[in-house]
Amino acid sequence: MTRSKRIRPVVDLAENRQMDAARLLGECRRIVEHQEQRLAELLGYRTDYARNFQESCSNGIGAVKLNEYRTFLGRLDAAISQQQRLVEQVRAECEASRQAWLQSRTHAKALGNVVDRYRREEQREAERREQKEADEHSARRHGVD
Repeated sequence: MTRSKRIRPVVDLAENRQMDAARLLGECRRIVEHQEQRLAELLGYRTDYARNFQESCSNGIGAVKLNEYRTFLGRLDAAISQQQRLVEQVRAECEASRQAWLQSRTHAKALGNVVDRYRREEQREAERREQKEADEHSARRHGVD
């Protein structure tokens, strides 16, 4: 068995790992996008709620209602802070996933290059053998004539 065929299972394994890492990266990016959308929704909701609060205040508002608005805005701000931390966390995880994918891709490419080099060497060796056989055949033919 040639070296290029012996190393092929290792290359296949590296390529499978690269594909797995690419799938994980894609899933990670979808999670980041989803969490960023949730953050944008919370921020938009807070903006709308704060605007409504300002309008209510300009029209006059009772102390109980004012306290309820402030409490709700505080909860909304806490939810926004928590979502911002979550977005940062999933972004960091996604970057780690991207680095893992890059590393697996580099490894698979390097192994692919090794296989290509082995194949070229095997092809050159086959061509040398063919040339040697042709030379020997020609020498025998000319020696017999």
